[in-house]
Amino acid sequence: MRLPSFRLPLAALAGLLFLTGCPDKKATETADTAAPAAEAPLPKAPVFNADSAYAFTAKQVAFGPRVPNSKAHVATGNWLVAKFKGYGLKVMEQPFEAMTFDGTYIKARNIIVQYQPQAARRVAIFGHWDTRPFADNDKEKKNAPMDGASDGASAVAVALEMARVLSHQPDSLSPNVGVDFILFDAEDWGHDTATQADLKNQLEGSGTDSWCLGSQYWAKNLLPKNYKAEYGVLLDMVGAKGGKFTREETSRNSARFALDKIWNVANRLGYSNYFLYVDTGGITDDHVYTNQAGIPTVDIYHYNSSSDYFPAYHHATSDNMSIIDRNTLKAVGQTVLQTLYVD
Repeated sequence: MRLPSFRLPLAALAGLLFLTGCPDKKATETADTAAPAAEAPLPKAPVFNADSAYAFTAKQVAFGPRVPNSKAHVATGNWLVAKFKGYGLKVMEQPFEAMTFDGTYIKARNIIVQYQPQAARRVAIFGHWDTRPFADNDKEKKNAPMDGASDGASAVAVALEMARVLSHQPDSLSPNVGVDFILFDAEDWGHDTATQADLKNQLEGSGTDSWCLGSQYWAKNLLPKNYKAEYGVLLDMVGAKGGKFTREETSRNSARFALDKIWNVANRLGYSNYFLYVDTGGITDDHVYTNQAGIPTVDIYHYNSSSDYFPAYHHATSDNMSIIDRNTLKAVGQTVLQTLYVD
């Protein structure tokens, strides 16, 4: 996750800001919108286990920084594939090679997992499983590798726990949709114009964004072939204490029906202190490319209203297990899991 390449004057934005550059994801806050009125009782859904999600987060961090081309990265990917297969789910790997903004050639792979692959109606849960190779937003250790506990591992952990829970449901308690867990690689090795102004972005002008390399590749090479889903949910930085999630502009414009459904479910489950009825500006993240691929996608990421930016741990060595909170994991995981059961 990253910083914007430009920012227009607020007056010109009329309170909304569209940011570019996967690193920045800056946003502006607008007036709160009214919460939906009370509805019929929510359908019965399984319980999301926050302790399990916490353990999945810790396991990924224990491998070490999940930087492409590293042994920790390979080992983590192999573990993820084995875990999903262990739940009896269909797993596909999508290897690809890419050049990063600094000229490094990497070997990466997207991981695609299908629950109820025979179902015609589908929902996609997206996330990224790699970590940024340098903590360029860190004031003291700018070139140090990061654990990426919230930025990456927490989203994958939520996906893993959802997959585990769903795989244990009898047919009578399964949702009416198939679910695809699509984990992108090489999302976080991008050029941050704010912290890396001294470095040249070798991908500039190439037609390839230096961020979100895995989702860009997947969007151009859909797997499964001709993939379609009713909507998608991108999880990004969803595990830290005090997590706040706002109604991001691209999500509102491209997947408003799904965004309204998710926020309504969160409100009815008692998680409105996490899922805020606050509209914020658009950011460039993996959901931009999944939307381009025809999957209306909502981005759920930790928004810091006090700085109109990302939390202090963003792209810093402080993004470690000390900030991970079971309550945040529960709020996100239970909300998204319950949403699958709402038609």
